[in-house]
Amino acid sequence: MPTPDELYAEASKLKSAGQIDAAVAKLQDILTVAPNHVLTHSALAVHLQKLGRPEEAVAHARRVTELEPNDPFSFTQLSVICQRCGRIQEAEDAMAHSHVLQGRTPHRH
Repeated sequence: MPTPDELYAEASKLKSAGQIDAAVAKLQDILTVAPNHVLTHSALAVHLQKLGRPEEAVAHARRVTELEPNDPFSFTQLSVICQRCGRIQEAEDAMAHSHVLQGRTPHRH
């Protein structure tokens, strides 16, 4: 049985070949054996947003922040996904959290 990282590499090849739906299916397979595989949740957030599946995209981006709560990039990605999905307040909140983790003062409008 391939490892989660090997499956992830297969999903990346599918994505590079323009087969986003197949890549998503492969990534979802990874989560059945490794439900906390951060790279998989991160990739699913991006791909599902591009496929017009905002609820799922945000859920995966949010899961990344749960798995990597001290990683500013996790919150930056959540912010971008939320913004692209029309969730502006959630996007601003996530970016503010990213700034706090980086020791910066969040900018509020």
